Formats: sequence, C-alpha cells, structure tokens
Amino acid sequence: MSSRREGRELALQALYSSDAESLGGTFALKKIMDNFADGSEPSLDVHGRSFTFATELVNGVLSNSEAIDRKIEEKSKNWSIARMAKVDLNILRLAVFELFYRPDIPKNVTINEAIEVAKKFGAEDSPAFINGILDEIASSLPDKE
Repeated sequence: MSSRREGRELALQALYSSDAESLGGTFALKKIMDNFADGSEPSLDVHGRSFTFATELVNGVLSNSEAIDRKIEEKSKNWSIARMAKVDLNILRLAVFELFYRPDIPKNVTINEAIEVAKKFGAEDSPAFINGILDEIASSLPDKE
C-alpha cells in the first residue's frame, strides 16, 4: 500500500474518532498512531511519510472545515451533512480538501483514492455515493497542472 493511501486511511480514522469521541483531530491521530506503535501492524509507517501526510490532511480538513462542508452540501442533492454516514462524510471531507487545497494531487487520483478508501471503510453503497458527489464537485474545478 502506498504511503499516501495509508495516510488517507489514518486521517479518516482520526477524523472519525474526532467526531465520535469529541477529540481534537491531531490528538485523535496521535492516539491512533500510538495504538500501532507497538509493532502490531509491522507494515504501518507510523513515523514516516504516512503519518506526515495524515497529519497534513487532518490539519487541513479541520482548518477548512466550514468551507469544505459547505462545498459538500452544495453538491449533495437531498443529503444534508447531518444525514450522512460519518465515515462517508469524512472521506468526502478529505477528498474535498485535496481537490481544493492540494494542487499537487490530480483530481482523478483524489477521487479514485476516496473510492478505494470507501470500499474498505464504508458501507456497500458508499463508493457510488462518494463518487457521485466528488464528480459533481470536481467538474466545477479547473484541471490541475
């Protein structure tokens, strides 16, 4: 698994924990990383690029949460933020952050990664739901260089 995919998955878990346990996102990420620091998941890069990328994502989503949620609500027909599954919502938040604030990541990569993370962590219909909303959002953006 790529370090960026791993970072996205860690960021998702941190944001979900942050929502579920009312923890700060950075604290939630540190808590998750501490759980893996014992070596129980030897392939997990707890001190390298995955953690760095996850931290950037979590901090970026939290710093821009109002704008990100507004963009999601604008494009999610018949779905308010409050009605969305928390896993799906946080996958969307991560992807929208990447789409708007990470010009170094191509749009199609962001969308594909969000779908793959949704397949792993979301419900059966999560990938299609996330793809639909992200396609709507991405279609309004200029292509990244």
